[in-house]
Parts: sequence; C-alpha cells; structure tokens
Amino acid sequence: MNFDSRLLTGIPVVAAVVDAGTFAGAGKALGLTQSGVSRAIQRLEQRLGARLFERNAKVMRLTEAGKRFCEEVIPLMSRLEEAAEETVLSATAIRGRLRINVDPTFARLVLVPRLEAFMAAHPDLRIELAVRNELGDLIAEGFDAAIRFGEPRPSSLIVRRLLQVRVLTCASPAYLRRRGRPKTPNDLVKDKHECLLFRDSTTGAPFPWEFHQGKKILDLPVSGRLTMDDGLTQLEACLAGMGIAQVFQLGLEPLLKSGKLINLFPDWSDEKFPLYVYHTSRHFVPAKLRAFLDFISTSIIEEKGKPSATRRPQ
Repeated sequence: MNFDSRLLTGIPVVAAVVDAGTFAGAGKALGLTQSGVSRAIQRLEQRLGARLFERNAKVMRLTEAGKRFCEEVIPLMSRLEEAAEETVLSATAIRGRLRINVDPTFARLVLVPRLEAFMAAHPDLRIELAVRNELGDLIAEGFDAAIRFGEPRPSSLIVRRLLQVRVLTCASPAYLRRRGRPKTPNDLVKDKHECLLFRDSTTGAPFPWEFHQGKKILDLPVSGRLTMDDGLTQLEACLAGMGIAQVFQLGLEPLLKSGKLINLFPDWSDEKFPLYVYHTSRHFVPAKLRAFLDFISTSIIEEKGKPSATRRPQ
C-alpha cells in the first residue's frame, strides 16, 4: 500500500506513552491533554488497522502488534531525528570530511604550508586533497570545492575569483650566460631560444606564448624541446638553466630579488591570470566550507613569497 505520511505524526505520541507508562504522563511530556494523547493514538490505530494498546480504567499495556510496532518503528524515528540533527549541525559546526580539488602548484606552494594551522584550529575536521591538473566533475566526484588557475568554463558551479597574478617571462643567469639575454620578445623567435613549454591538457599541445604591454598583445611562435604539465617542474627546469619559462609572479619575489631568476621583459609583463575557487551551492554552504573559503582568502592576501609557476588553466 502507499505510505501515509500522517502516520509520522502519531509515532512520537506512541513513544511518549511507552516512556511515561500512562497517557497522562505522555501528555505532560508532550504538552497535550490526556484526551489529546488518546485521540492521537486512536487516529494512528485507525490508519494502521491494528490496536496498539490494551487499556481500561486500571491497565494500559502494549498489544503484540504494538510491541512489534515499537520495536521496528521507534528506532527508525530515533535515527531520523539523529540524521536531522546531524544535518543541522553540519550547517553550523566545522566538522566532518572536506574534499577539495586543488591545482598542484597552488597546493604545494600556498595551501599545504599553511594547512596545519587551519586544521589545528578545527580538530573535528578531516580534509582530503585531490591534487590534480583538471577540474573534473565536482558533483559526481563528491568534492566540496576546487581551486584552479584560469578563466572558468560555463557551468552550474558557483565561482569566485581569489586574485589575478601577473605573468613574467624568466630565465636563470646560467641560461643567459650560455645563450645571451634577449632584448625583446621577438628575439626569442629570431635567436631560436629554448623555451620551456607547458602542455594544454585539453588539446595535448603546448600553450601559445603571449606578451602584454598595456592593451598591446604580442603572440609569438616560440619553440622548445621540453614540454611539461607540472608548474613546479617547469620552474625547476628554468632555475637549472634549461630554458626560458613563462611563470606566475605570485611567490617569485625572493627568486627575482636574489637574482636566481631574471625577469627578461619588464615592459611586456602586463598579462594577468586569475585564480578561482569553485563550489556547488550559493545558498547552502556548510560551515566547514565557509571556514575553508575564509582561510583560502586570508592565505591569498598573506601569501606573497613562494613560487607559483603554471600559467594556463588546468
């Protein structure tokens, strides 16, 4: 038969009668009159088609059907109440599991070094980081949020920009001693400089190189024998003198200041690239996710010192 949702209204009354041992005691616990309890029980018995209590002036006890009903149904109601309380708690308490899909460079250079303090502040929170090059399907894969470089593609996800970071074209002193310093971006092509390329995961081809000066944009067909899909590997290759790389300014200041990296074209360094956070709901954001988003925003504001090396959306 079809489930009658009105049955649910009578179950707490049955539980109260069983706990109190009398209709009068149940009424006191529920804020009802004794006759109100009696009517609620009668309505439930009519809908079930079974008598739950044997009762007269002297005796009130469960029938066999009543015992079975209480053994089967009341525990289910308790679990439903616990589930509802847990749901309410998840909206207000920073606890449980938080799954985050993170860009590899951001994870290693910005997020992980600061994560211990965040977790120490929230000891009931468990975090799972999926460090990967692609956004994937947040909903299907059960992620609470994602952090990626690059302009977002159209989707139903909620997207918030965290910052825009400048793109620099850099080389190490060792490379420049060996090959000479290009004076303009066009020299990269004219003199056949070795450029460290970054692979576009959607096409499999290297990303093209751009140079921005105000509103002027210069696209150049640079070449290189080494193509990578990891920003930190690209940065290490650049520092080792293997070639010229386009890298994010975010975190590069110590390397630039120490002379380990040289910004080759300061006048052509106006290209900016965004970092976004993605999540699934604008209106129902659990407390654990709200806390994490606040933490990320604070980390971005404070983080100005460590290298971040990818230049295109992953």
